[in-house]
Amino acid sequence: MIEVPVLDAEGKEQEKMSIDEGQLGGRVHKRLLRDAVIMYEANRRQGTAKAKSRGETHYGKKKPYRQKGTGYARAGFRGSPPWRGGGAAHGPRPRDYSYAIPKRARQVAMRSALLGRLEDGQVILVDRIEMSEPKTKTMARLLRAVGVTGSCLVVIPEPNAMVWKSARNIAGVEVCPASDLNAYVILKPRCLVVTKDAMNKILGTTEHVGA
Repeated sequence: MIEVPVLDAEGKEQEKMSIDEGQLGGRVHKRLLRDAVIMYEANRRQGTAKAKSRGETHYGKKKPYRQKGTGYARAGFRGSPPWRGGGAAHGPRPRDYSYAIPKRARQVAMRSALLGRLEDGQVILVDRIEMSEPKTKTMARLLRAVGVTGSCLVVIPEPNAMVWKSARNIAGVEVCPASDLNAYVILKPRCLVVTKDAMNKILGTTEHVGA
């Protein structure tokens, strides 16, 4: 069992929450995490890099100079790859880099990422995050109180526009509902700030999925 203190908005410990490693797969699958991160990063690529081929250059088809007698190597086209301004040989072309690993593998990777963060002490549990209006100062004060010093992911049980608007202007801070978690967003920041309800929702989902 992993014991994680639950903090209030002032950073004071309210209780301890016990998390069973078995609900998160029992161990960290490092190879699967690597595969999942590569997949998510590949899916983020735009794939718009492009170089002109020799047929797409603006040069005409005229031979630059006669075949023999000049002392130069023979040449038939100014747009050839060896020439300055010529087309690229086997240059990049627009393509789709996206692919998917099985849904079951993505679920296991998400649990492994969260378990690894818990084992490393990089998960901060808070009792709740409530915002009656968008207020960046309130969110920044809460993050300082619970000990956040770098980038972090704030995990809430349900989408909340007030929380999102309060955090969007803080550098390195992102907000994510528990249902949208994946291995990539868990591993990207320095730490996680998770509400108690969000953690219960994650553990309930993973228990339902099965390990």
